Amino acid sequence: MSTALLIIDVQNAVLIDDALVMSDARREQINAVFDQTVDRLRVLQEKARAEGVAVIIVQHDGGAGDLLERGTRGWEIRAELAPQDGDIVVEKKNADSFFNTTLGDVLSARGITRLVTGGCMTQYCVDTTIRRAISLGYDVTLIGDGHTTTDSQSLKFEDIVRHHNETLNHFRAGNACVRVVKSQDITF
Repeated sequence: MSTALLIIDVQNAVLIDDALVMSDARREQINAVFDQTVDRLRVLQEKARAEGVAVIIVQHDGGAGDLLERGTRGWEIRAELAPQDGDIVVEKKNADSFFNTTLGDVLSARGITRLVTGGCMTQYCVDTTIRRAISLGYDVTLIGDGHTTTDSQSLKFEDIVRHHNETLNHFRAGNACVRVVKSQDITF
């Protein structure tokens, strides 16, 4: 089974949502967890590269005027996870990293059948991409402490992450399955 590390939307402005009213302390807490998540993904990225595992970074373009508008500082991938020679960057405009992108072709060309996945916007881009990957027959390891989001109108980010870890663990389509594994226990 050939494996790739798939990092989704870890961009400078991905967790900024001016529509949500929250205290400075809460925003600092979200940013601190984001930094910890980025660090865990960086460690896995280094491990994957050292083991010759493909590193694929998905980058969201939110369109003109969006905080993730292509070419802006907010759109840039976090510096800690910046692509290196040999890494693959897939650009997307939708929550599904497969929809109207090159991701499927990239995976097929490399014979990849398993994705170790983490990133940002748990309930949108991470969830949608994982469910699509499973339906396409890829096995997925979700990095349980390697994805995050921000608060929604009704849920705290911690609850969103916990809910998705519980919901997606052992999620199946045919023979493909999601396993949720902590970053320190990830093997390629």
